[in-house]
Amino acid sequence: MTAESIALNRFGLGARPGDPVPADPRAWLLSQLDAYEALPAAWQALPHTQAQTQAWIAQQRAARQAPEDQRAAIRDAYQRGARQDLQAAIGARTASALQTPTPFVERLVHFWSNHFAVSVDKQPVVGLAGSFEMDAIRPHVLGRFEDLLLAAVRHPAMLLFLDQARSTGPDSPAGRRSRRRRNAQGLNENLAREILELHTMGVRSGYTQADVLELARALTGWTLPDEEGADTDAAPFRFAPALHEPGARSLLGRSYPDTGEAQARAILHDLATAPVTARHIATKLARHFVADEPPAGLVARLAERFMRSSGDLAAVYRELVMAPESWAAGTGKFKSPWDWGVSSLRALGRRELPAPQAANLMNQLGQPVWRPGSPAGYGDLAATWAAPDALLRRVEAAQRLGAQAGASIDARALAPRILPGGPGEATGTAIARADSPSTALALLLASPEFLRR
Repeated sequence: MTAESIALNRFGLGARPGDPVPADPRAWLLSQLDAYEALPAAWQALPHTQAQTQAWIAQQRAARQAPEDQRAAIRDAYQRGARQDLQAAIGARTASALQTPTPFVERLVHFWSNHFAVSVDKQPVVGLAGSFEMDAIRPHVLGRFEDLLLAAVRHPAMLLFLDQARSTGPDSPAGRRSRRRRNAQGLNENLAREILELHTMGVRSGYTQADVLELARALTGWTLPDEEGADTDAAPFRFAPALHEPGARSLLGRSYPDTGEAQARAILHDLATAPVTARHIATKLARHFVADEPPAGLVARLAERFMRSSGDLAAVYRELVMAPESWAAGTGKFKSPWDWGVSSLRALGRRELPAPQAANLMNQLGQPVWRPGSPAGYGDLAATWAAPDALLRRVEAAQRLGAQAGASIDARALAPRILPGGPGEATGTAIARADSPSTALALLLASPEFLRR
């Protein structure tokens, strides 16, 4: 694999036949850090988090106040609108991936959206998943990790997905009232656990169940605007003192005084800047961009850069791009369904795909957009995606894409444009012997060389 191919496919989203091959792959990647546009045209027409949060709250209030026989209709009407917003956001995500002049940073958006995974399998998230990526991930992908962490965990999609919005301190004013009424809304550990296990430190990194509980207590009060009378101009995040568990917290050997909302923020600051978090993030970045078993030396240098820069993500990306391990010859990474679908469309010169078709393609390939099976997000190892049935889905999709292109694309001419250095001998022979242009194209898209990045 050539350096040009690594830049286009491993760091980027796949080559487009009309684009020039970068003369200096490293410089091309680094230049994208200055050229990235957080909200390109495809995203600009979509509703932001504030509007979507208010829509969620309005239907909650309306359903609560309506006669019982009307509540289901109110919820159904909201869900129809939420599904339309989801479809539009999937279309925007696909269009920006196909059109972007900064594919390296666009890949980083996808990486972080998966790191801070939410799922539309949970109904309240359906109308908010697009704004989560638009407002929590895209603006912060080149900033400080701490700011990205705060934006992600305070977003309504995350607060609802992990049941934080109603987490109530047992000894808070609301907790005491609910006990008297015998309808207690208790403490919920979900967000606290995932912050420690997935977002910052990583699994088996030294925290205990007691630390999870202390963080959960500190996070009480982090919620959405008040359903009873939210101002339409209100921010989509609210700290509710009445839900907050009083008292100082002790976490990972440190004490945090009772300072209301600032208590959890202080804990998150320490987590975001901890060496163990630096190593966790460095490992995930190296695994995503370089190898399923990332080189230990590369992980160590990325973690060191993270610490020395106080979590400046752009500095970490520069270290990754300049690292010799990132450019070592090898088999590369096996593409996820999203990677393969996007790179196939880019290879065919597609600049857009209707939102329903984009959603259906990813559903058929086995990686529905914003619908992972757990808060851990989609897997980033070849074993996750290389099963025989998953490969068969790609072959079938490649056949459909080839049939749609018909004779308009010559696979023999396309191959060296999207695979700098050219395909292997076996793939080249198979393409040359194909019985039709569409079959030749399908063979190229399903070839071993194209399945990897």
